[in-house]
Amino acid sequence: MQKAKGSSNLVSRQITILSETHFHQSFAEKLLSLLKKCTSTKLLQQIHTQMLVNAIQKPNFLLSKIIDLKNFAYASLLFSQIPQPNDYAFNVMIRGLTTAWQNYPATLHFYYQMKFLGLKPNKFTYPFLFIACANLLQLTHGQLAHSSVFKLGLDADSHTTHSLITMYARCSELGSARKVFDEITDRDLVSWNSMISGYSKMRQASEAVGLFGKMREEGFVPDEMTLVSVLGACGDLGDLSLGMWVEGFVVKHKIQLSSYIGSALVDMYGKCGDLVSARRVFDGMLGKDVVTWNAMITGYAQNGMSDEAIKLFHGMNDAGVNPDKRTLAGVLSACASIGALELGKWIDAYASQRGLQHDIFVSTALVDMYAKCGSLDDARRVFENMPIKNEVSWNAMISALAFHGRSQEALSLFERMSTEGTDACPNDVTFVGVLSACVHAGLVDEGWRYFNLMNLSYGLTPKIEHYSCMVDLLSRAGKLYEAWDFIEKMPEKPDAIVLGALLGACQKSKNLDLSEKVMLLLLQMEPSNSGNYVISSKIYAKSRRWDESAQMRALMRHRGVSKTPGCSWLDIEGQLHEFLAGDDLLYHSSELHQVFELLNVEMKREGYIPKVD
Repeated sequence: MQKAKGSSNLVSRQITILSETHFHQSFAEKLLSLLKKCTSTKLLQQIHTQMLVNAIQKPNFLLSKIIDLKNFAYASLLFSQIPQPNDYAFNVMIRGLTTAWQNYPATLHFYYQMKFLGLKPNKFTYPFLFIACANLLQLTHGQLAHSSVFKLGLDADSHTTHSLITMYARCSELGSARKVFDEITDRDLVSWNSMISGYSKMRQASEAVGLFGKMREEGFVPDEMTLVSVLGACGDLGDLSLGMWVEGFVVKHKIQLSSYIGSALVDMYGKCGDLVSARRVFDGMLGKDVVTWNAMITGYAQNGMSDEAIKLFHGMNDAGVNPDKRTLAGVLSACASIGALELGKWIDAYASQRGLQHDIFVSTALVDMYAKCGSLDDARRVFENMPIKNEVSWNAMISALAFHGRSQEALSLFERMSTEGTDACPNDVTFVGVLSACVHAGLVDEGWRYFNLMNLSYGLTPKIEHYSCMVDLLSRAGKLYEAWDFIEKMPEKPDAIVLGALLGACQKSKNLDLSEKVMLLLLQMEPSNSGNYVISSKIYAKSRRWDESAQMRALMRHRGVSKTPGCSWLDIEGQLHEFLAGDDLLYHSSELHQVFELLNVEMKREGYIPKVD
């Protein structure tokens, strides 16, 4: 009986243990089920507490959910408490650091820590690692990881190769990116998109369009990502016909005109100069975000339609869309073109309120706007307050000082850039500003010194703009034949700007002999430029060669060339008014007539005498 009783107790204990085990497993499954559905950190912490209380060890499941909820501090704390994290835990952290938090340096740190602990990275590691290298422009780390991919036999994994192409393209190694692409035996649409996007983003537009053609030949149907990349390339090339084909493809296949593809179409048409089509696409879009507005505003600004850009900016504000730094830069460019100083000041104040005043693009645009609107002190104030200055910032200020005749200040700023500009190095644009300063001050010797300095100290090859400055400098100094000799010795053919500078100087000095040589070249080069005929006619008239002067005007009429009328803008109480030479002022308000009368009085007071010859 005792034996039977003992056996009964043993069975009872086993049943109890089994029941507890079953309950524990059931509870664990229930918690994991809740974990999958969890949508808040608070609920996650409650689940985590129950797992700790009930000794349910599932750190990887927890870590993955924390990453999904984008709680970096919580994820880091949990990871640090895992005694021996496996490759899965590392991969989860690497994925989160790359995609959720964009903490790319930490991605590299975790990758090397993983290798240090003897864990093998795999196909779930390398795609995110290469994305991190791409964003950090860390080519060396990317190349080392690429060699590891070969050793581990992961070079055939599609996700790895796609991210490899992106990494090499971002690091300007498009040859290596293309090599990876060409070695893919079984390409899918993502492979083609990665390579086409790489070409497009790195401004190798011809290669992007060429590869797009091959993709279509192989029977692949482009998706939205393909089309956006191709549209970017079309804009850079000015390939309007292919851009129109893409729009037709979108319509034919009933692809939704999302902000992504709609903005790309607007941007493409803008870069190709077809503002009517750009506005048609823009107006046809239902949901316009800030990117879409920016594309249209920038298109207007870059095509000289500054007043339209400003009107659209006001429309953007009325629509309740908050402008970003790209919006402000685009509108400031428009303000600079037409001298809309009041709006420029408003944008300056707006940028300060939104914390964008120190953004390098906004600040540089403000410098340019203030300078072109004649408020040089404000331009200098913005420039000096910039915490970081790049080449464009320095160039804008140097050019502004040169344009306003403050040549010594411009040259001093160049010397300061050469010594203090740790984030910037003088480039070819810098020297255009420096040489322009020499032109405005008539500093011939200094001009020659800076011209020679380009190659000797900075390894820069002078471009046509620099030759144009030197011709202008020599011409204004009365050294006309030295300027002509300089032109004849140029390594490339002179353009209309170079010859125009010399022709203008010949007009002032009444040098008919050299004028005729320059005129002949200019009229061959630019038969539709009215300015060449007008100046040539004036040169003959000043030399009292009336027949040749009349012939020049007659030739202009015979070729159907008309003089582009001068254009001015007046900003009156925030309203822009455009005036063309020859406008009938009867149609304008009495207030505007008063402004013109005031201007006439001021001009006479300054001693201006109109030239009516």
